[in-house]
Amino acid sequence: MGNIDLTGRVAIVTGAGAGLGKNHAVELAKLGAKVVVNDLGGSRDGTGAGQTPADDVVNEIKAAGGEAVANYDNVATVEGGENIVKTAVDTFGKVDILVNNAGILRDKSLAKLDENAWDPVIAVHLKGLYCVTRPAFLNMKANGYGRIISTTSAAGLFGNFGQCNYSAAKLGIVGFNNTMKLEGAKYDIKTNIIAPVAATRLTEDILPPDMLKKMDVKYVTPVVLYLASDQCQDTGMVFNVAAGYLSRSAVMTSPGIVLKDDENTPDKIAEKWNEVTSMDNSVYLKDLNDFLMAMASAQG
Repeated sequence: MGNIDLTGRVAIVTGAGAGLGKNHAVELAKLGAKVVVNDLGGSRDGTGAGQTPADDVVNEIKAAGGEAVANYDNVATVEGGENIVKTAVDTFGKVDILVNNAGILRDKSLAKLDENAWDPVIAVHLKGLYCVTRPAFLNMKANGYGRIISTTSAAGLFGNFGQCNYSAAKLGIVGFNNTMKLEGAKYDIKTNIIAPVAATRLTEDILPPDMLKKMDVKYVTPVVLYLASDQCQDTGMVFNVAAGYLSRSAVMTSPGIVLKDDENTPDKIAEKWNEVTSMDNSVYLKDLNDFLMAMASAQG
């Protein structure tokens, strides 16, 4: 037994019927957490529904001696999000840990990206984050404790051809978390994000086969378990994780330039453009106030 112990904690994992979500749920239970296994039971593009995926994971957890309950609600509706949290509270009394994992794909290049591909992806990834997190956050706030782990993507952080919808939703999660970390701070609610690359049904035809073989979901879950624990005291961070690789990503700001009134012209900006775009001596700013102070300091 290691030092990470989640005995007595109650966890919700969305999209936990397969892939990463399933592994997160099973491993959380092994460390003692009581787990709500949420899954709509739909296909990769979000169509369809069924109870079997969530039920199978619950049965696996129970067979191993853990505690779990299934939930089949859609994360993309306010009612669904509230029902997911209600399942946790009604069954286990509270919510300590939320892992926002549910996701779908409808990949199209921008020229072919219609609303039928845009709206559902934004709804599940970004609105779904809001719908589940808000009621969970309220319960955590009342209890003075919480750990929220959300899932972004390298597509959102860095871009990926054919995934404007997915990328927009995934980077929106980072913006949501940048503010949530501030609002949860005094209630001991730590809110962090993972950007995983793993072999799941969402990536099976995106990543090359030889790469997929190295991208087992087992390499992602350990950082989720740490972030879900009391030992994690960091908040508002984004972690890249895949195949044993773990790093942090952050928005960095260059020192920039300050233009006098008579210099604030297109020609002068063109002349100094290399200074504007250089990331030498860049810094991390933890919130909007930090940015305003950095700007004021540069202006003297």
